[in-house]
Amino acid sequence: MTVVSRSSRLLAALLAASALAGCGSVDRLSNVGKAPTLSAIEDPTAQAGYKPVQMPMPKPEPVSYAPNSLWRQGARGFFKDQRARQIGDILTVKVKVTDKANIDNATKRSRSNADNLALPNLFGAENNLGKVFDEKTDPKSLVDASSTSSSAGQGSVKRSEELVTNVAAVVTQLLPNGNLVIEGKQEIRVNFEVRELIVAGVIRPEDIDSDNTIDSNKIAQARIAYGGRGQITDVQQPRYGQQVMDILLPF
Repeated sequence: MTVVSRSSRLLAALLAASALAGCGSVDRLSNVGKAPTLSAIEDPTAQAGYKPVQMPMPKPEPVSYAPNSLWRQGARGFFKDQRARQIGDILTVKVKVTDKANIDNATKRSRSNADNLALPNLFGAENNLGKVFDEKTDPKSLVDASSTSSSAGQGSVKRSEELVTNVAAVVTQLLPNGNLVIEGKQEIRVNFEVRELIVAGVIRPEDIDSDNTIDSNKIAQARIAYGGRGQITDVQQPRYGQQVMDILLPF
């Protein structure tokens, strides 16, 4: 590949990145002095990347009815309550994520090797080594080699994160075994910054409390995302050109 073709490809990549950055810049310039707009309320199942959840299901059991009995086989409760149980119902997810990690690793290794080779007597042939090697070759010190290597490494990880909040979620799917698929999104605008909280996963109706709430640690396949967008988030991100150069530059 010639230098010209490489330069052309690099220039094309930079122009494409500049075009994308330009589109974003135009949108940002049109909103100068305005607060970030909130997203419209949408059906989660109508989103572009939505896919129904598929989980391993037990074999279906035949339904049997007991005459003159108020209890129905397979029922999860005797009295009907207002907890979420079907598609479209709403429940509150109590998000509490506390993550702490403190890891220290230290490694140290050293090794020394020494090899000596001498042929003071070899059926009298030791006197003829000068014909093969230098005439000053001494049979008593043919090879003398030594090596020493050492390595040391140390690493540490310290992390502490905590997120405590509540978010309302909607039941988007009812699985064959009775479990519920939920998804909730919350947006809060403070001045010129929008904070977003997304919660999704699979829950059991038995884990829903009487006040129609559920703890986040009882959500299977939980997906919890907390972030934001706005002026503060924009300042914390590197420019598009810097991101492109970080990808393209090999050093």
